[in-house]
Amino acid sequence: MHRHEIKSLADLAGEGTRVVTKLVRDMHGGIATRVFTSIGPVAKPVEVVHNATAAVTYTLVDHAIRGSLYGAGALAAEAYGDPGAAPETVQARPRVAGPLAAINGIYGDELTNRKNAFALTMQIRRRRQPVELSADSIATAFPKATGRISVFMHGWCLTERSWWRAPRTGEALRPYGKRLRSDLGFTPVYLRYNTGLHISQNGQSLADLLERLQAIWPVPVEEIALVGHSMGGLVARSACHYGLGQQHSWTDKVRRVVCLGSPHLGADLEKGVNVAAWALAKLPETRAIASFLNTRSAGVKDLRFGALLDEDWRDCDPDEFLRDRCAEVPFLPNAVYHFVASSAAPRAIGLLVGDHLVRPRSASGRGRSRNVPFESTHGLTLTGLNHFDLLNHPLVYDKLRHWLDQPATMPDRGSAI
Repeated sequence: MHRHEIKSLADLAGEGTRVVTKLVRDMHGGIATRVFTSIGPVAKPVEVVHNATAAVTYTLVDHAIRGSLYGAGALAAEAYGDPGAAPETVQARPRVAGPLAAINGIYGDELTNRKNAFALTMQIRRRRQPVELSADSIATAFPKATGRISVFMHGWCLTERSWWRAPRTGEALRPYGKRLRSDLGFTPVYLRYNTGLHISQNGQSLADLLERLQAIWPVPVEEIALVGHSMGGLVARSACHYGLGQQHSWTDKVRRVVCLGSPHLGADLEKGVNVAAWALAKLPETRAIASFLNTRSAGVKDLRFGALLDEDWRDCDPDEFLRDRCAEVPFLPNAVYHFVASSAAPRAIGLLVGDHLVRPRSASGRGRSRNVPFESTHGLTLTGLNHFDLLNHPLVYDKLRHWLDQPATMPDRGSAI
């Protein structure tokens, strides 16, 4: 393990203890406030002494624990760290990649702010390894590159390996990318990214990556298809917006954008956490729990209403109660956009529960006050499938192959945007 990774592990543990200490401290304070308030003014002197003592005690405990962890991390780094090890050592381990992606999904923006070695960055992955964005590295990683590229973006708390999910049908199916390569000649490009960052930040990173990738691709790029699962579909849409705004040439090559179970109008789970935190903040005894819930990442908060742009979250209270500030983002003029929605139950119940994470109306962009301009003929709604079945399922692939095999005929969007 690299020395920097050992120190970052200690830093991560220290941050975890800080969060727990703060939670206990604030719950203690909330309960004490309720008790002293019920007694009245006569308890004020005792309250002052109590608060001062508690503040000093919790501060000393916090500093002692974190200081010990940081010190232990520094010593371990010197004693056991390999200065010659590549910083990717831990992240490349299959058993670590999943938990690390989950930590980034929940806390990745803070890891990035702290310059922690476990903060993920957007990168192309090939055979579980990162691929440097240089002409030589890309040529080596893709020796049989074709002019048709399919770019795959995973969802929240996942990695590019999620596309290798074994289907519940029991069939031994290869991932979509490999099948598209065999059937239609698309070269699959899998990305890994920090799902704890704002969707708009990842969208801008993806736009810049695709501009660079097109310039160094071993053969002339003829066509690009973007395929995103869950949050990945939102990142793809955001990238198209920013790429077009920056006049990136790759946007002219995009013919299809496919969103699999993407919460274009928001995810109920995030909305539920927002409501719970808002309610818990009303009482001093539970205010600490609300504060703890609100430490979740910017990326997951963006899923509340499907925020794609900086303007959707900038200068706003990220924890305000269920306020949709999201502006609609037009589609690329030369691309056809597709959605796949699913429900884990028959239609009547499925409309309510969706695929357990995203409702069909959100995945298809059909809301009461907001509508994403998908054409109904360019979508697919399935029943009996959960959110993660969409990562590898024969019905989804059949439709995906059909869409990507058709010439891109632009719909009339004059009244939809």
